Amino acid sequence: MNLFILRHGLAVEPGTARFAKDSERPLTPKGKRKVSKIAKAMKAMELSFDVILSSPYVRARETAQIVAEGLNAGKRLKLTEALAPGGSAEKLIDLINQNGLPTENVLLVGHEPCLSELISLLVSGETGMSIVMKKGSLCKLSAEALEPDRCASLEWLLTPKQMMLMG
Repeated sequence: MNLFILRHGLAVEPGTARFAKDSERPLTPKGKRKVSKIAKAMKAMELSFDVILSSPYVRARETAQIVAEGLNAGKRLKLTEALAPGGSAEKLIDLINQNGLPTENVLLVGHEPCLSELISLLVSGETGMSIVMKKGSLCKLSAEALEPDRCASLEWLLTPKQMMLMG
């Protein structure tokens, strides 16, 4: 299995008057442009996904939608609370393993610090590794079987700047 992990793009700042709830903060126009370039880079890398799982928060959902549209994978997008801030890595892993989802190539779109903790858990068995996932970063893990412990290898971690250079 190849597990790709993407942090959402640049979003409206917390506390912005029009968006009282954190879950309602959308991508900024600049964030949308950058995510579009990241989607082009993913296409240039010939990435494709059997399923795209995203946090339901607006900024992550918009990021996932832009990527899905850029890769002609709109029907493969599913939302899950397991990728929302405070979500459960165990529930996410169960969702991937037990719900009959195709699991050769899976894209996860979510938030920090949950994503870096997930990477740390899957690579080291602990959540404390220091991993920097900037907004728009993309990580690739490979695993024979997914479990909430050390089960994966880190293939690569690309910064948004690297992604945009490829797009």
